[in-house]
Amino acid sequence: MESVAHTEDRDTVLSCRNMSRWFGGLQAMKDVSIDIRRGEILGLVGPNGSGKTTTVNAITGFFPPQEGEIWFGDQQLNHFRPHQIAQQGIARTFQNVALFHGMSVLDNILLGRHNFMKSSVFSALCYWWSAQKEEIANRHKVEEIIDLLQLESVRHELVDVVPLGIQKRVELARALAAEPTFLILDEPMAGMNQEEKEYMVRFILDAHEAHGLTILLIEHHMDVVTAICDRLVVLNNGVKIKEGLPQEAISDPDVVAAYIGKVES
Repeated sequence: MESVAHTEDRDTVLSCRNMSRWFGGLQAMKDVSIDIRRGEILGLVGPNGSGKTTTVNAITGFFPPQEGEIWFGDQQLNHFRPHQIAQQGIARTFQNVALFHGMSVLDNILLGRHNFMKSSVFSALCYWWSAQKEEIANRHKVEEIIDLLQLESVRHELVDVVPLGIQKRVELARALAAEPTFLILDEPMAGMNQEEKEYMVRFILDAHEAHGLTILLIEHHMDVVTAICDRLVVLNNGVKIKEGLPQEAISDPDVVAAYIGKVES
């Protein structure tokens, strides 16, 4: 019974219950609970050092919570390693661009298909027709994503030389190549100018619609999160201080105080 009792809402995709995490004597996440519903875009916001990336790293298995539970559907993730969590249908991008330099845009996106590549070197040599069929299928999927994110013109360029806005788009493409049902975007618009931000917003919304994704979005740009998120969760000093509709959340006095400091009356 325990495996189905973690949430009463059957539309809840990810349920984080009372998560806490320490790094030495620093408690970076304190009793944080978050429910994410199927098909929604949930914004996770807060000032620098508020615990956003710690929360994401807990969900994706890089630094699991030392207290609390994480459920993805009816599967508890607490003791899963990152690659096992990826196999459940969870993909992420990173705050700092984490592409493989010296490789092309196309090859970086193809790396997102690693869970679908079953042929070993031996089987590829002995059963080349099977390996070739697998490669064609994976290339076809990648071509669909390249088309969706409009990366055709840079497909053969090294990721080292394309602009930051394109690199962020390649990271999104690589995550989509894993065919996730749940996507975590960690500051996908960091360092972008206004035009690049507008492009990225459009591509996120296109991917959300085309792939039926549930998305957890960490972002500092409030104009972005209020425009595309269904709900916001606000963290400060590792504690959840507000959850609700975007405009309601960002106008809450505790949230305002967390960002600009409490104004003495």
